[in-house]
Amino acid sequence: MGSNNSRSRRMVDEESRHQSGSEDESDQELDYAAILQSLINRYTNGSVHIITSHYDDEDQYYGPPLPKIKHKPNTEDLKASEFAQLTKQASGLGLSKRKMPQNSIGAMLLNRERGMCTYSSFSYANKCKIANRYLPNKMTVLDRYAGKAFCGIYSKDGEYFITASQDRQIRLYKSGDNSYKCTNSFFARDVGWSIIDVAFSPDREHFVYSTWSSSLHQCSVLGDSDHQEPLCLVNTGRRFCVFSVIFSSDGKEILGGANDGYIYVYDRLSNRRSLRIRAHEYDVNSVAFADDTSHIIYSGGDDGLIKVWDRRTLTEANPKPVGVLAGHRDGITFIDSRGDGRHLISNSKDQSIKLWDVRVFSAQSAAENTLRAVHDQTWDYRWQEVPKKLYSSKNKLEGDTSIMTYKGHVVIKTLVRCRFSPVDTTGQRYIYTGCGVGRVVIYDALTGKIKGELSGHNACVRDVAWHPYKNEIMSSSWDSIVGRWRYVGKEISPFVRRESEDLSLNKETTHQPQSLRRSLRIALKRQREDPDSRTSPSNTD
Repeated sequence: MGSNNSRSRRMVDEESRHQSGSEDESDQELDYAAILQSLINRYTNGSVHIITSHYDDEDQYYGPPLPKIKHKPNTEDLKASEFAQLTKQASGLGLSKRKMPQNSIGAMLLNRERGMCTYSSFSYANKCKIANRYLPNKMTVLDRYAGKAFCGIYSKDGEYFITASQDRQIRLYKSGDNSYKCTNSFFARDVGWSIIDVAFSPDREHFVYSTWSSSLHQCSVLGDSDHQEPLCLVNTGRRFCVFSVIFSSDGKEILGGANDGYIYVYDRLSNRRSLRIRAHEYDVNSVAFADDTSHIIYSGGDDGLIKVWDRRTLTEANPKPVGVLAGHRDGITFIDSRGDGRHLISNSKDQSIKLWDVRVFSAQSAAENTLRAVHDQTWDYRWQEVPKKLYSSKNKLEGDTSIMTYKGHVVIKTLVRCRFSPVDTTGQRYIYTGCGVGRVVIYDALTGKIKGELSGHNACVRDVAWHPYKNEIMSSSWDSIVGRWRYVGKEISPFVRRESEDLSLNKETTHQPQSLRRSLRIALKRQREDPDSRTSPSNTD
């Protein structure tokens, strides 16, 4: 039972340790239900699975087959929204047929060169429309770690990609070229259970990471592990962790949301905490800035609510949000801002992503309905199967002000993240997310339908990152793999076929020119059948 007890303790995820007391006292608490469920999950088809890999096998998906999620997207509110118009315009869907030929890419290029189009070069919308035909669909392994890969993000300019793993290492990759060479690695401090989040500064000179510690830790991108600056947020003996951390657009402040229900702002110039407000009754699982002004803050909590805060009117003594967004039936795991100050998405343990217009707040009654629905949830998403009622729920919660709901992915094990696709390559037409059963799921934001289900991992995909200027996605998974997804055509291209024919031809006729004419192949065949033939292949028709 000793090994099972240890396994059970490792199963306790970062987002649900509310107990007070020291780390040692918390680690001594046994969750016998979790132990039993772990043993059940390991027993499949009459045999116990033997652990042969470097990640815990209870993190693999051994549950029943993923149910057919019967969700018919209701796009009524979406079609009438400003979001739909902006996205169509940015992604090229708003272009007329006269301006943008609807057939092949070759025809588009030809028409442009002939002067048959109203443009002399492809606009951003043109380019997005082309790129959206070739979404990432094939994974190669970027790296394998000795622990679960928790998060991976790009720098704002896409020149660097950084990951954080449960093996206590933060790895920095040079992603400006196609090599993704690991240029530096850092051993994190005060890790506790794991590194939870990491964020780049806008100038990409520094990054900050969070762990089960009272301090954030700041490092120089070009520095080494010995030069890490602790950024103290609290003085407490209880278990404390910042689940979500992000830099302001000017790099002067760091925003964090923690397991004590508070939002924290750290001032890098004065080197001290500048703001601490009680935002939610339970854990603050995710925070984000609305836009580059850094005045408006979003927070998402385990209470299922998203709150909007205005820094200009915010005080620690009496913190009041300017509005609340309600409609989820379970805790929020992640939020991502579109960057326009008006729209955001939220991922939730109720197995849905919702799209919001922050100019339409929810009534107090809707917030109460959300709190009631969250309180009624009795399942533990860390190790239990998703209740069927969450998969099958069709009706909106009364008072839900979201403009769209997306379903088809699974949120279990951890704080699964979702994001808008990039502006420059897709026009933010897509919403993509990790998945508890080892997938990356891409939704068409305008229809709610799944555009791509990328399967390649054996355990939960916690974080996903789309390169800001390239059509490729990085996935960080609990199977200890960081995957790199790019587009690969389903058929061998004509160029590849011609190249293979040349190679096979050269094996027998190395002295002949590598022509692809049908007459050459016939002549060579005749030469092999009649060695005395003096007909020159180059003279045949």
